[in-house]
Amino acid sequence: MNEATSEIPPVDPALSEARKAARKLWLRRLAVVLALIALGWGIWYVLVARNYVSTDNAYVNAQMAQVTPLIAAPAVEVLVKETQLVKAGDVLVRLDKADARIVLAQADADLAATRRRFRQTLANNTALAAQVDTSSAGLVQAQAQYRMALAEHEKAKIDLRRRETVAASGAVSGEEVTQARKAYATTLAALDAARGVIAQAGSSRRATQGQFAANDALVRGLSEDTDPAVLAAMAKRDAAQLNLDRTEIRAPIDGVVSRLQVQVGQRLNPGQTIMTIVPLANVYVDANFKEGQLHRVRLGMPVTLTAAIYRSSVTYHGRVAGFSGGTGSSMAVIPAQNATGNWIKVVQRLPVRIELRPDELKQHPLRVGLSMDVEIDVSGD
Repeated sequence: MNEATSEIPPVDPALSEARKAARKLWLRRLAVVLALIALGWGIWYVLVARNYVSTDNAYVNAQMAQVTPLIAAPAVEVLVKETQLVKAGDVLVRLDKADARIVLAQADADLAATRRRFRQTLANNTALAAQVDTSSAGLVQAQAQYRMALAEHEKAKIDLRRRETVAASGAVSGEEVTQARKAYATTLAALDAARGVIAQAGSSRRATQGQFAANDALVRGLSEDTDPAVLAAMAKRDAAQLNLDRTEIRAPIDGVVSRLQVQVGQRLNPGQTIMTIVPLANVYVDANFKEGQLHRVRLGMPVTLTAAIYRSSVTYHGRVAGFSGGTGSSMAVIPAQNATGNWIKVVQRLPVRIELRPDELKQHPLRVGLSMDVEIDVSGD
């Protein structure tokens, strides 16, 4: 290698100093820019960001209504299909009415018979009252006959005593004395018979009074519509009518039919779930926030939400309605066993219930299970 090619050209000191100055200038500018960015972020955080907490772990939910039959009967007609929109009171399924109609007819017959028995009891009450009066009159008559028999007995007694007194002097014949004694015995028997008639009339009167009291206790203060037996029969009739009405299964709320599980001819049993109705107008959002995000969140705070199905083109507004009683892990089917020795701390999430505005839901309906992005304004704490 020759000397010409191996020589290094000399560095201009002025150019080197200029480059160093330019580098320092750009570094200062970069530092200023970074400082401004940090200051801007700090100001933005203090004024804006710290007043909001957000999460994308949020999903649409609703108080869905499970439709179940209340009587056992086969389905004869299914009037709805999956995803159909129904109104509260719409007939969803019709069941066979034959058995329910028979039970209702029997209940109607039992009610009519019970009403007839009450009217009969009421009539018997009037008849027994008349019998009490009759037995009282019979007792009075028996007492009168007793007094007549007593008078005849006293007369016969006096006649016998008089004849026996003069019989020794021969003033009366022995036959007359015998006749007097016979008359006395006859009046004595009549007096005993009169006493028996009085006792019998008194017993008959007491028996009639007892029957009247017992019968009167069944109807006293009651009418045909307030009699307990009639009311019980009416209740059975109402229950039979209710079971007949229940052969038409109706929608309990407005919503969309989901999970339809019934077919014509299928025998349904009480409590068997045949479909679910989702109330789209009353859905809410369960937002699962980290526990460290909730120290400033309060009930009633305003919330803005976006749904992945509409992206950012639609914004929903709501409010914080409540907090779950436990974290998601504590409510799991198999909860975490943190007492074991291999425990690792994991940040927990607490479900927060958020209610949405009905007018916005009407314009842009949501479906249960859709994911949402949630942001809570905590500036009002």
